[in-house]
Amino acid sequence: ADGVFIVLNGRIVLRSRVRAGRGFVPTIATAVDTFGAEGLAPGGSYVTDAKADEESETLHLSGMRFREFLRERPQQAIALIGRVMAERNALLDKLRELTTLSVEQRLLSTLTRVAQKRTFSDEDGNIVLCSSRYRLLCELVGATRESVSLVLSRLTGEGVVQRRGSNFIIENPSLLAERIDAGLLDREPEIGAIGGVTSETVS
Repeated sequence: ADGVFIVLNGRIVLRSRVRAGRGFVPTIATAVDTFGAEGLAPGGSYVTDAKADEESETLHLSGMRFREFLRERPQQAIALIGRVMAERNALLDKLRELTTLSVEQRLLSTLTRVAQKRTFSDEDGNIVLCSSRYRLLCELVGATRESVSLVLSRLTGEGVVQRRGSNFIIENPSLLAERIDAGLLDREPEIGAIGGVTSETVS
């Protein structure tokens, strides 16, 4: 690995392969996000596969070009480093969720994040989950399709999620944040968790 990538436009899915047919998506990089910063470390190697989810454009800064950037444009380089560190903090926070929260809590947190970044949003700001996005959501949550389906069915019964054909629609994503603020994230992880990680960690 050599260098870091900056997303100029589009959407890049980062996926860690766990075993055949299964994986975990730590994040989806969109415009101004970075990925592959581990390529700046001495002897670094990329730990995820990166695949464009739609037509995308990225900028690659090799280790040598990054050092030149740091010398010639220190203010912009510091801003870039700050962005990389903020993304690292977000990944650490997601790791905390994986080891301490239930599937329902992780799903709510993940949907809140994708709503903020408009990753799965239509022009009206509604979250739309088609079959391909649904699978990607399961990988973002780190849970099986069955586990996510149970939670979405419960949210549908409560009116938070709407079902239209094969799609799930969340017309008011702010309700998700309200559920979190109401204290859902203070609940204990699901029964069956071992060491804080549920048996449904991998989709």
